[in-house]
Amino acid sequence: MKKIFLLLATTLTMYAKTQSIVFGAGCFWGVEKYFDKLEGVTKATSGYAGGNYENPTYKMVLKHRKSTDNVVNHTEAVEVIYDDSKISTEQLIKAFWELHDPTQGNQQGNDRGNNYRSALYYTTPEQEKIALATKEAYQKLLTKAGYSAISTEIKALEKFYPAEDYHQNYLKKNPNGYCPNHATGVKFEKVKNSTKTISPLGGKEIIVIDAEHCSFCEKFKKEVTQSYNGTIPLRTAHEETLKGFSLSSEIKGTPTILFIEDGKEVYAYTGAMSQKEFYKDVGAFKLGLDSEGYDVAFKKKTDGRFCKQYAEFKHTGDGVFRDKISGDILFDTKDRFNSGSGWLSFFKSVDGSTVEKEDNSFGMKRVEIIAKKSGAHLGHVFNDAPGGRQRFCINATVLEFVPRTELNNTKGK
Repeated sequence: MKKIFLLLATTLTMYAKTQSIVFGAGCFWGVEKYFDKLEGVTKATSGYAGGNYENPTYKMVLKHRKSTDNVVNHTEAVEVIYDDSKISTEQLIKAFWELHDPTQGNQQGNDRGNNYRSALYYTTPEQEKIALATKEAYQKLLTKAGYSAISTEIKALEKFYPAEDYHQNYLKKNPNGYCPNHATGVKFEKVKNSTKTISPLGGKEIIVIDAEHCSFCEKFKKEVTQSYNGTIPLRTAHEETLKGFSLSSEIKGTPTILFIEDGKEVYAYTGAMSQKEFYKDVGAFKLGLDSEGYDVAFKKKTDGRFCKQYAEFKHTGDGVFRDKISGDILFDTKDRFNSGSGWLSFFKSVDGSTVEKEDNSFGMKRVEIIAKKSGAHLGHVFNDAPGGRQRFCINATVLEFVPRTELNNTKGK
């Protein structure tokens, strides 16, 4: 399936479809570690939720763990931010039930107190429906296995308070730290034949081969693929799910990044590439090593004045220009003007999309403009625009134009 990404026209930034939900399943160190590793989870944060007082601290939560007065204590909880196109809400909530023992009341194992109670705090009506439906289904499985009634608190999230910094990623900082397993061992029935094979899409595509419990795969996902917005489709798969591809390389480790054209491998790289290395390879794959665009992006060459691509872009209608390599939006026609120089000219770039670097090459003192994500050379900035403003002098061969009316329907192609 081709990668589909949405563009927010108001901010001109890419975003994934994400949701948030908060789980309490005992000591939050292990819960955070568990959810942080799930495919589709973009962030897991330890904290506190469910109480009736503001700004809780770890000391305050421990102080009230046996409270019987009118203080409703917070429970140790984890806020999970997830991309529901990669992991469904049902999958996530089922994982929560299987992670711990939801029948123990104010404890998990030897951890005693109301701050260890099982809890699920939903943020959407759909999450609530799924939570209640899966609770009912899981209760039947628990009862059959000899467990008592589920005591999990299920209600709408009022507020989540992130825990102190030393609690965040605690088990990464302290690999021998306390991480008990409170799971009952009772699991939902797995859907048979759920492993899907993937076949060539035709044309150019990128396949990332990963594996379970691969820390390098997780690193590559977090640093590169989660923020990928390029127009070449990118999919992640296990080696055994590939069908119909012609590969010349032996997959000896993960992640392995395969650059495919019409089902045939063009190039493969094994290991967690850095973001800049990845986009340099994407540039070579999409543009071609001998292309003018590649020379501009990665050899800091300059388009010829009034080049063909400039002529095509000069009179476009309303829209945006995005990085031909990363897909990120870099410039807006609202900021464009005709400088008569023979290169595209803008008063500014989209906020946060570019970086500036001193360039003293060829005996000149200039400021180079670089695409923040891909590292591609875009051009230079000068202080000679009308009204004393800056002129971003940009090469056209590294850009793609998208009409504003098509922003919300842009697809990888």
